[in-house]
Amino acid sequence: MRIIIVGNLGYIGPSVSARFRSSFPDAEIIGFDIGYFAHSLSNAAFLPEIRLNRQIFGDIRTFPEALLEGVDAVVDLAAISNDPMGNRFEEVTMDVNYRAAVRLAEMCKRNGVSKFVYASSCSMYGEASEYPKKEEDELNPLTAYARSKVAAEKDLEPLAGDGFTVTCLRFATACGFTDRLRLDLVLNDFVAGALVNKEIGILSDGTPWRPMINTKDMARAFEWGVLRDPDNGGEFLAVNTGCNEWNNQIKPLADAVAAQIPGASVSTNPDAPPDRRSYRVNFDRFKQLAPDHQPAWNLEDTIADLKSNLEAMAFNDPDFRQSQFIRLKVLARHMAEGRLNEKLEWI
Repeated sequence: MRIIIVGNLGYIGPSVSARFRSSFPDAEIIGFDIGYFAHSLSNAAFLPEIRLNRQIFGDIRTFPEALLEGVDAVVDLAAISNDPMGNRFEEVTMDVNYRAAVRLAEMCKRNGVSKFVYASSCSMYGEASEYPKKEEDELNPLTAYARSKVAAEKDLEPLAGDGFTVTCLRFATACGFTDRLRLDLVLNDFVAGALVNKEIGILSDGTPWRPMINTKDMARAFEWGVLRDPDNGGEFLAVNTGCNEWNNQIKPLADAVAAQIPGASVSTNPDAPPDRRSYRVNFDRFKQLAPDHQPAWNLEDTIADLKSNLEAMAFNDPDFRQSQFIRLKVLARHMAEGRLNEKLEWI
């Protein structure tokens, strides 16, 4: 088996690479990434990419079609991956997350790749907290990131068929420790803030809902996508990916962090404008289709793992929101120092 992981040098990639090497020990696994965040390592004992057979540096927007020869599966993690980056680089977000993803899938189908697994997002449900949303419910994307995922799914669906299986994993919000940690994600931010500042400041009133998933469980889902037979879910499948137990409101998330970090306090902002990004999600279909690849991490263990790894790397930066662990800050530094242009292309 030959597998390409596109966008493997980000936050989720190390978890996926480790899982794939364990699950597919004889496979040829190839990484393809533009390398914005390759240097943003966190407590890594070794370079995560030694698990791969090859690492190729390149831009998904100009993906070399010849690389797909003899490939069985492509996993697309490449994305401008959060709302602040999407707001700053809206057109690039659409290019990378949507247009380039669809072009890549078209190339895959032309070249006989049988499986295409796309990292989609539950954020496409937007303001939808009245009941847990199922896959067939109305979509309400509120951000450039969410809109790019909706557009990609729409154009990927007609490509499926004739031996080409497309799986769009609508992930809950990622969390947990990896070898390329991000601290611009809600749970990770809470743990870092509690450790170094003894304070968890919630910008809203704490009531918005947000489903969560550990990156190691995301890797389990990607494995399932590579293995999935079209008889199990169809030639095209868009499925909420996570578990019902991880539907959380923001305030209880913060309280769970404070419970594990002595001295940490939690504050909310009851006068803040309502956070419209509030949604609960129904994950029953994923549980039915992928019973052997269900999330194994819970909230308490994820917090404990983040805490222990941050302590092991002597993390003590009260200004961590300006650090290499904040993706928008990394891109801004690349641009300020003349390495990237406004289209986020290397100069």
